[in-house]
Parts: sequence; structure tokens; C-alpha cells
Amino acid sequence: MKPTDEPSRQATLNETPAMFRPPVNRAMRTLDRSFFRRNVPLSVAQVFKPSDISNVRKDLTKSRDLLLLPRISSVREVKDQNGKLCKAMLLREDLKVDDKATWSPTINELVNKGTVALGPYELLLEYDHWSYAEIISSILPEDMMEEIPQGFTQVGHVLHLNLRAQYLPYKHIIAEVLMDKNPTIRTVINKTEDVGSHSQFRTFPFELLTGENDLNVIQHEQDCEFRFDYARVYWNSRLETEHRRLVEKFEPSEMVCDVMAGVGPFAVPAGRKKIFVWANDLNPHGFEVMQDAISRNKVQDFVTPFNQDGREFIRSSGRSLLAAKPLTVTIRPKIGREQQRKIAQGKGGQLPAPKVYTRPTVVNHYVMNLPATAIEFLDAFPGLYAGEEQLFAPNTQQKLPMIHVYCFSGNSDNEVDDHIDICERISERIGHKITVDDCVGGKGNQDVELAIYNVRLVSPKKQMFCASFRLPREVAFRKV
Repeated sequence: MKPTDEPSRQATLNETPAMFRPPVNRAMRTLDRSFFRRNVPLSVAQVFKPSDISNVRKDLTKSRDLLLLPRISSVREVKDQNGKLCKAMLLREDLKVDDKATWSPTINELVNKGTVALGPYELLLEYDHWSYAEIISSILPEDMMEEIPQGFTQVGHVLHLNLRAQYLPYKHIIAEVLMDKNPTIRTVINKTEDVGSHSQFRTFPFELLTGENDLNVIQHEQDCEFRFDYARVYWNSRLETEHRRLVEKFEPSEMVCDVMAGVGPFAVPAGRKKIFVWANDLNPHGFEVMQDAISRNKVQDFVTPFNQDGREFIRSSGRSLLAAKPLTVTIRPKIGREQQRKIAQGKGGQLPAPKVYTRPTVVNHYVMNLPATAIEFLDAFPGLYAGEEQLFAPNTQQKLPMIHVYCFSGNSDNEVDDHIDICERISERIGHKITVDDCVGGKGNQDVELAIYNVRLVSPKKQMFCASFRLPREVAFRKV
């Protein structure tokens, strides 16, 4: 489940007639589900012949006499005068059986023809009917109604909240209602301090609000499965689109170094795409989880895990890859049993040629997904390929690696200001000036291939970006 709001197709609370909203109890501090029960007096049009049901429904819809509200079926079963069950249509709430002034011409015509008969109907609405937003809006104080807490993140069976201070007195009710309304949720937690405030591994302190005290989750992303203890590793379901965007930039048989790989949301899907990845993370548990994910998703031929400091990993990666034994992976196409039988009998042609993937001897991409501090690690790149100029353009067709570094910046009114800030911070760490003019299509140095992508708004004053640039020759070949 992604970060979630109420479905767009649902009528807003203000648009729903009051008689269909849940009863209000702003003094409630412990969730009482039995309180949320309402009998709504309505009218129905009883249809005498089953063959008329479809046409009656169309007529009543066209005349706007049919009751059309989210999650309320307009077709009901009632007993006729003989006690036999028959179909009936719920009618708009202001139509009264005993007041023909409220009847439309369509209703009058259907009654006069003997197609339908009007009668009273009591619609019972209970707790399970109403949405989270509707229930919680009937509990919270009115001065909190402008922005009720609706955004959340789901990781496996765990729902992760980040409640603002004013909602903390209602945190347990909020958690219980959310779990009731999301069947796949078994645990609800609330973050009590910022990510990384107590750990270099980007974990965060939290409190259990309701449900099982179990954070061992199974998470799926990009057709890959990850299993981990959410309390011990970093995972952000809001970044799935970004993980996919970057992986799509890599080509099969390219070489990627994922410096802060976490449990592998970039590395493992890249491996499935037949991309070679050296995936590193400092967190011992994250490293173990990544090893499991590599095996579980059958990408061990392409993804190699490391458990090192990020700077040391960067500094050693270039020469370690040059010194590594050549690696070639051969993938034989899968063919069905019937085709195998035909080939064996000489009737089905030849086996499809296997696909061969050879690992490059130099790195094509570096991924640095630690937005709070990743830019600081850029000081490990000077001298990465010092003395190896002959391996790269213009001596060969090989380009220097692309660096994809994630970072935070202020959410300025003018995004160019954020881009300037990012370029200045990058320049300081690599000891070489990069400017916004170096962006692809800009008037600066096009060899840099700079692109700054706006990933997401983290908070009103905090934006997450991904800055991608080609490692400059002056940095890569610098003698240090």
C-alpha cells in the first residue's frame, strides 16, 4: 500500500448529506464501535416484475430519483404484500411516500403504470460502513478538522504513522480505526523521533499504538520480495517510484556500485534486469537482509553484497573491479516441454541461442541513496581512476561513471535556488566546480551531463532531490 488518502471517487464529508454521516462524539477517547450506528428513514420503489428492474433503474437514475451514494447499494430486497422477497430501489432522501409533492414525473408515471409501488425503508448504517475519514472526523475536535491525519506508509503488515503533536491525544483511536479499515494491517506504529536521530543506520524510535508487536515484514517491490525487521533497517515505501525510475536508466550488462544499498531496493531489481551490481551497506542487519534478498530473488549471478564503510567502498571499488576475475553469465532461454519434445524429435528447429552477459571492468554508475549525508561521501571520488586514463575516452569509447547522489535541500519558491545550493555542495566535496549551467541542454559544460531530479516533498521546508552527473576527468584522474 502506498501513502494513502481517501479515494478520489468518494464524496467529501461535506458533500455527504448529514443523515448518512456517522454520529458525532467528540468526547470519545476509547474507541466504541457500537456507538457508530444509525437508522436512516428512506423510501423505496418496489419493482413488481423482475424483467422491469433494469429499465426502472435506468429511469430512476436519469431522473435523479435513485439514491446514489458511495458504498450504499441502491438495489435492495424487500418483502411484498404477500411476504415474498422482491427487488426494490432506494430513492433520494428527500422523497416521501406520503407526500406526492416530492415525487418526480418519472416516479408518478412508474406508479401510475403499476410498474412500481413506493414504500418506507429503514437503512441501517454501522461502524463497518463508514470510512476511516468519516469515523475519525466524528471524533476529533472541530478545530482539527481542516487537516485530519490521513497520510501513512505501509511496509508489509505494518502501518507507519508520523503524527503531529496536536493529534497525539487521539493516537490510539486513530491507529485502531486505521487498522479496522485496512484489512492487511496487523500492526500500527508511530514515529517518535526523526529518522537517524539515534542510529547511523537510518532507523527511528517508534511506539506501538495497536496490533501485534511484530515488525518482521514481507515487502514486495518491482516484482522482488524482501523480508526484514522494520525496526532494524531503513525502508521507505514512498520511494518505490524513484527506485524504478533510476533502475530504468541502467542497461543490461552495465556495472553499478550501490554505495548505501540498504536491503537492496535498487540493487535487487537491477539484478533481475541482468545488471551487475556491487551493493554495499554498513548496517550488519541490512547486509544480512540484502544477502537473503539476493538469494530469494535469484540474482546472485549479478548482485554481490558488501558490508563496508561507504567511503572505503567507493575508494576501493574502481581498482577492485579492475583486479577482479572476469565474470560472464550465460542465461539459456526457457522453453516449454512441448517445444523441447519437438526439438528432440527434430521437428521444432533449434534451441534458442543463450544470452551472454559480461561484467565490465569499470563502473558505469554509482548510486548514493543516503540523502541526509550522501553528498559528504563525494570526497571519496577524487583519484578514483588515477593513472588509468587509458581506459576512458578519448582513448576508448568508455565514459567515466555517472554519479547519482541523493540529497535534501530547502523547498524554495524558486527551485533554481535549490539546484544552485546542491551544485555548490557537490563542488565543495569533489573539489571541482559544477554549476546549474552544466545541466543537459544548458550553456555550461555538457560533458558533465548534469540532471537534478525533484524526487518528493518531505516536509513543507524540505525537498528530496537526486543529482546525476558524469564524474569529471579532473576529479577521477586526480593524484591524491
